[in-house]
Amino acid sequence: MRAAGKKESRKNPGTSRELLLAAARREFARRGFEGARVDEIAKRAGVNKQLVYHHFGNKEALYRLVLESVYTEIREQEKRLDLSNLDPEQALRRLIEFSFDYLAANRDFVALLTDENLHKGRRLKQVANLQPLHSPLIEILGQTLARGTQGGLFRPGLDPMQVYISIAGLGFFYFNNIHTLSAIFGRKFEDKTEIAARRAHVVDLMLHALRP
Repeated sequence: MRAAGKKESRKNPGTSRELLLAAARREFARRGFEGARVDEIAKRAGVNKQLVYHHFGNKEALYRLVLESVYTEIREQEKRLDLSNLDPEQALRRLIEFSFDYLAANRDFVALLTDENLHKGRRLKQVANLQPLHSPLIEILGQTLARGTQGGLFRPGLDPMQVYISIAGLGFFYFNNIHTLSAIFGRKFEDKTEIAARRAHVVDLMLHALRP
């Protein structure tokens, strides 16, 4: 036991913090805030439980940081789409495809948001940098829609925030309800072919909705 303790004490502080964040993301996604346990997070990370309190203070602060980190991650990836330098329709296609693919690859993101919505976003509201994090995306999307309208590609009067919510919602509903939808309709919506079909449908539906 002592040897293990010494090994943990020599662990790089930055590394242990990152390990705990990754473990907490998985644990909160799996069990929700109420069901997640600090002991299990530390066990998943392979570090001493006391490091959770050392790095983050308490479970709630760790949870808020996980929420901030998942939103930061998706916003950073959206920035790399470089929408401003693409043809408007190509830019929207890329954003729609990315949004769907991100949810397909990050089911823990879906689970975290679902749990937080069950609690009316109470802890997410306490994340300090949340709104500034999202503003640039809506601004760029608005500029892209305006370019498309000027070029006759998109209809006028489109609200970029409503467009983004529609893009996100069409994918989020599918992955958040994938098991119940499979049971209701007797189809395996988890299969790659079903996911690909849904992706194509979402892209086609959204682009048609934007056109004049």
